[in-house]
This record gives sequence, structure tokens and C-alpha cells, in this order.
Amino acid sequence: MLTSRHLLGIEGLSKDEITAILDLSETYVRQNRQPDKHSNALIGLTQVNMFFEASTRTQSSFEIAGKRLGADVMNMAMAASSISKGETLIDTAMTLNAMHPDLLVVRHPHSGAVALLAEKVNCAVLNAGDGQHEHPTQALLDALTIRRAKGRLHRLTIAICGDIAHSRVARSNMFLLGKMENRVRLIGPRTLMPAGVDQLGVEVTDNMAEGLKGADVVMMLRLQKERMDGGFIPSTREYYHRWGLDSTKLANAKPDAIVMHPGPMNRGVEIDGVLADDINRSVIQEQVEMGVAVRMAVMDLLVRKSKKPKAIYV
Repeated sequence: MLTSRHLLGIEGLSKDEITAILDLSETYVRQNRQPDKHSNALIGLTQVNMFFEASTRTQSSFEIAGKRLGADVMNMAMAASSISKGETLIDTAMTLNAMHPDLLVVRHPHSGAVALLAEKVNCAVLNAGDGQHEHPTQALLDALTIRRAKGRLHRLTIAICGDIAHSRVARSNMFLLGKMENRVRLIGPRTLMPAGVDQLGVEVTDNMAEGLKGADVVMMLRLQKERMDGGFIPSTREYYHRWGLDSTKLANAKPDAIVMHPGPMNRGVEIDGVLADDINRSVIQEQVEMGVAVRMAVMDLLVRKSKKPKAIYV
């Protein structure tokens, strides 16, 4: 059971809560591989997906998860909503609140916007990514993928490579993997490292060979050009040469190291296309599968929390 009625980030979760989510997710992995993939955990409840940023994988994953749990799922087209006419986020929240939804799934381009919205509504809120802050379900699905591939989620060496500065995925993964007692290395150009990175309890290097040495897991990140307002890299060609993952660089990691990427991938920029499709090393498709199961588990647990007396109306 979760202690909070919202899931706004990994930072606020305990090690036991993370383990509980992953354990329940395993149940949903098995269920999703059966002919009948449905349950009634959210039967009669309303789930509203509010994506203020474009999304394919995350939004569709949440929609499938909600429908498999029996929820009535509504996807709001935020680009065509009253927000585009000047309505504030708080006004939108109050309007939604009057409709009595049971769960809001929100992605927003500004850090902290989801937490602000959570303060204004009477239902559970799930952060599907806010600015450069957090993306909790991505970190949880990554954790589940790692645990299934490696048989454990502790005392592993995990390299996170690429655009760290703009990545909420990297931030959530650093929180989660640190809580689970792993050795985390950040690899990338110094221009793509966040301020204060040396205080995050991780190792930092701009050398791929050094950073990948002995790694159990190699997690590549998308180069987020839409969040860049200056010359963070010399060119995509130079970036791939120095920090893009190929078989030569991967040879520095352990022979059984797995390769991950949250998607969408820029092949030939962050990762070699052949390596991304290598079923012996890449678990990228498994990450997609685990995403549905993890989101089902999180929504199930949030609903259980909200069913407690007065849990919603506080």
C-alpha cells in the first residue's frame, strides 16, 4: 500500500513502496500475457489523461492500462482545450474537479505543474512526466525490466548515458536506483550534465569507455533537442562518435550487460540501430511491455489508497 494518495515522483517513495509496486507489477505482467487481460480493479471509476506534451508510448500505455483495469478512460486533447484559449491550469483543475474523476494522469512541460494540480483536486493524481523534474512510472518500469533481466535490483553497476541535464527519466532513475543500493554512473558531455551533479551521490564521467567498464546495465537517453536553447553539442555526428552506443563501446561493459532506452530512439545518434534490435542485449521492447504492467499496478494501488474513508477529501 502506498502512503500517499498521489504518485508525483520517486523521491517521495520508500524502498518498501518501490518493492511493493514492482511485486504487484509482476502479477500484471502475467495477466497481460493471458488471453483475458482484464480485471475490475478500476471498474466504475473514471480516469482522465491530460497530456500537455505530445506523447505516444506513455499516453497509449496509460490508456491501455486503465482500460484493462476496467476504468472509463478519457483522453483530453489539451492542444484544443480551454488552456489554448488562456485558461489557467488551476481553472482547468477546478473544472475537472467538478466532474468528480477518480484518477488524473498528467504530463506537463513545466516542473512542478503536476504537483500544483494535485493540490487543487479531490482525486488521485499520477505524474506522467513534468518538465525536467520526474517521470516516476518510467523509472519503475525500468526497475522492473532490470530486476527481471538480472534477478535482482541491488548492488548492480548501472550506467546512464547521454542528455542527463534535460532528462526527467534520468532524475527519477537516479532516485530509484540509489534507494535500491546500486552504483550509478552518469556518462555524457559536461554541457549535458545538470548543475550540482557532483552532489547527487553518483559517479560522473565524459568518457564512455571508462563509464561503461564493468557495467551490468547500460541505459541510453534521448538527445532532447527541443529543450536545448544553445550549443550543447558540436554536432549529432560528433555526439554519436563520442557518446552514441555501438558494439565497440558496449564491449567495455560486462558480457551479459543489458541495453535500455526509454524511447523514442534516435538511431545513429544515441544508439546503433543494429544494437537496439539485438535480442541478446537489448531489452527495449521489454521496457514497453513492463510499462503497461507498472502503470496498472500504480493505478491499482492509488485507487486502493483513495478508497480509505476521507482519503480523497482532505
